[in-house]
Amino acid sequence: MENVAQPGQKSGSNHVTKLMQKSLQPLNLSQEQLRQVKGRMLEAMERGLSQREEGKATMSMLPTYVRATLDGTERGDFLVLELSQKQVRAVRVQLTGIEQQQVQVQDHAYDIQEKFLKEDGKQLFSFMAKCLAKFLDSHGKTQTDFSLGFSFPFHCHQTGLDHSELISWTKGFQCPGVEGEDVVQLLQQAIDQHCKRYHIRIIAVVNDTVGTMMSCSSGDEPCEIGLVVDAGTNSCYMEEARHVAVLGENEGRMCVNMEWGSFGDDGALDDLLTDYDRCLDQESHNPGKQRFEKLISSLYLGDVVHHILDRLVSQGGLSGGIITALPTRGKVKTCRVLEILHEQEGLAKAKSLLMELGLEGSDLDCFHVQQVCQAVCNRSANLCAAGLAAILTRIRIARELPQLKIAVGIDGEMFRKQAQYSHMLKQKLKFLAPECDITFVQSKDGGGRGVAMVTAAAARLFAQRQQLQSLLNQLHMSTENLCKVQALLRREMELGLAKETNVIASTRMLPSYVRSIPDGSERGDFLALDLGGTNFRVLLVQVHSQEQGGVHIFSEVYSIPPQVAQGTGTQLFDHIVTCIVDFQTKQGMMGQKLPLGFTFSFPCKQTSLDQGILVRWTKGFSASDCVGKDVVQLLREAVKRQQHFDLDVVAIVNDTVGTMMSCGYDDPNCEVGLIVGTGTNACYMEEMQNVGTVEGEEGRMCINMEWGAFGDNGCLEPFMTTFDQTVDKASINPGQQRFEKLISGMYLGEIVRHILLKLAGQGTLFRGQASPALQTKDLFPTKFLSVIESDGLAQRQVRAILEELGLRVSCEDGMMVREVCQVVSHRAAQLCGAAVAAVVEKIRENRALEQLEVTVGVDGTLYKLHPHFSQQVKETVKVLAPCCSVTFLQSEDGSGKGAALIAAVACRAAQQQNA
Repeated sequence: MENVAQPGQKSGSNHVTKLMQKSLQPLNLSQEQLRQVKGRMLEAMERGLSQREEGKATMSMLPTYVRATLDGTERGDFLVLELSQKQVRAVRVQLTGIEQQQVQVQDHAYDIQEKFLKEDGKQLFSFMAKCLAKFLDSHGKTQTDFSLGFSFPFHCHQTGLDHSELISWTKGFQCPGVEGEDVVQLLQQAIDQHCKRYHIRIIAVVNDTVGTMMSCSSGDEPCEIGLVVDAGTNSCYMEEARHVAVLGENEGRMCVNMEWGSFGDDGALDDLLTDYDRCLDQESHNPGKQRFEKLISSLYLGDVVHHILDRLVSQGGLSGGIITALPTRGKVKTCRVLEILHEQEGLAKAKSLLMELGLEGSDLDCFHVQQVCQAVCNRSANLCAAGLAAILTRIRIARELPQLKIAVGIDGEMFRKQAQYSHMLKQKLKFLAPECDITFVQSKDGGGRGVAMVTAAAARLFAQRQQLQSLLNQLHMSTENLCKVQALLRREMELGLAKETNVIASTRMLPSYVRSIPDGSERGDFLALDLGGTNFRVLLVQVHSQEQGGVHIFSEVYSIPPQVAQGTGTQLFDHIVTCIVDFQTKQGMMGQKLPLGFTFSFPCKQTSLDQGILVRWTKGFSASDCVGKDVVQLLREAVKRQQHFDLDVVAIVNDTVGTMMSCGYDDPNCEVGLIVGTGTNACYMEEMQNVGTVEGEEGRMCINMEWGAFGDNGCLEPFMTTFDQTVDKASINPGQQRFEKLISGMYLGEIVRHILLKLAGQGTLFRGQASPALQTKDLFPTKFLSVIESDGLAQRQVRAILEELGLRVSCEDGMMVREVCQVVSHRAAQLCGAAVAAVVEKIRENRALEQLEVTVGVDGTLYKLHPHFSQQVKETVKVLAPCCSVTFLQSEDGSGKGAALIAAVACRAAQQQNA
């Protein structure tokens, strides 16, 4: 029989439609409202992360101590015990660790008897351990050593990956003697008692949300967000450790369990709550709590639908009914809601539900019920999207990325039973987080496989850390060893100063013939030349009184091409003179003959202030026909070959001496010069009576130590690692400048590079794959150490440096590379400090002082530019030379200004002598 329209039916339909619109309108959140929810979630996250004690913030943001996602190299057998409301599940997961990671899973579930839910907690943990033993025995495995992950879905206070104290039981468990105890320890004790055939170590206790994230990870695209929307809801993500206040750490990342179901418990969502939400909340067992969870989780969606239908019935919104109110809450289950959303069967499911509720249900009623279910689920997806957008935005900003590409692991009834839920999330995320490219990955057994993945990643990270520490321990310098280095240098200094033993000393202790530092009376214009590396400088230095501005410098830099540095001596010195002519021409100085100081930063044996016999080339120079000759004479001969100008070379100066003199102009206490740059050296004012290689016993003389060669006689062998030996053998001067190769900028990058190659070769770094660039000599310069060790440098920047070398870099890789750099540079700074301590202690003992106050003038890019080197040198000197108060003064152009000042002091002394 056909339905015949009755009088007033049309107006009744209009009434119902308007009533429907009015009932559902509060559920339809605008884009602006969702943006506000996202912003409030970000604020709640920030508050939770900044709290140093759990419980003060509405959203606790709990660290899980999961520090790494999978990198694809994990391999081995891992066990999982998963505790749920009704079962204990034992799981064995095998990982192959090959390029395409393969996973094999075996499991078995054991029903929990009702008595174990309420008996003494030890009985429950014993039962779980017995289940595990039975599982292992039944599979007949010969393996006995296992790492285990524990899936424990209760509210805990976690202070480590393997330490978690139960706060309270839920889900029907009431076992006494467990709350406040470490559940890992309780389980470990039970396993040790009941699984005696096996050696099982619990590596991790894991939340199900973290398990969801980890079960979706792969080596190529790690999943860094976990999202569960089930009877409860939660999310976790990989946060920068420096932002988690409770940790007090600055390195790496940490998975944070957001406990986001409590978002809004402080009233942040009150303006979005409907009357239905308020009724539902009042009827719940925890009014005012878990407000966000009550808006989006499957446990509550059916109740929200129930309240809406109840109001529609009471107001005549459902026309086929013969009742004025629905039965009590709980009749509408979320699973029914999700069935009603089905495109083809949904209306039939709606009719069936209405009949169960006592309603006949017209076609229009069924359509309206479907609309109600759709609106409730849409709101859930939209709010979930707003929360997820907050997480994505926080990750992107924390990592300083303009765009973020990331995978999100998802699980829960809403995703498994409603395919549209993920689609709705994606659509809304395009608006709320447009800078993010998100891939959703359905979780595969987060409580089993996912927990195993956490365990595998933790075991891999633990093994890598052990391998790293074992290797880096070779470079560790104890205070005892530093004292030995200090004593060895003192011995070499004594040998070098004595005429009889000078030739066998590794530190040659060369007299510089500089007898005093500036006294402030020097005046005039001076030329300075500075040759100490790949660049060559010519300077005009004007020395005035302090009232007239002190020292004025005009200079120009010229390059020394490799073919010149490694060609003939004639080519090298002709090139230097050509540069001088160019500079004088530009300065309008041709025809003037100014006193000149020549900074020549290579080992020389001086027989006077203006004569220096080259002992050997360093720093990559190897010009022929120069070693054993007077470099000042070589310069003068090159000038003669030009035939149209002359130079008055007053002094040849080592750059270290120049540094001391430059700082001595500003601080009369400066009696030590130190260079730590491409190379390293030191000088100091020694008592003439101790200088056996020069006649005379009155006064003092600056000694150029040439300490870069300290250890060339083998005395430093006990402190050399295989990496140092490899770098030495590959250098242009094997067996020479051993101390320099331990601490100077020319070599530290190479030491690090060889360590990284070793770590990559053993699978500790870069997934066992070293790029061709990393295998190329000198392609990891020391400046990388300075950048990588800079405080506050984001992991993104560290990884960018390494990725430029063609390396596949994880967050953990970046941390370990930084640690390698820190250890290498710290050792260098300590060795440098030990050597400085030897020098200042000698000065103190020379003068029979109980306490020495002295200034060290310092130059060099490593000392000046490395973020921690200078402080570490100072700290070492303070420990090893406690009777010396040492001030470090950075030189301003010591090589140039210092050379000119030495020439000025020499001219002043000559004038005083002539007078």
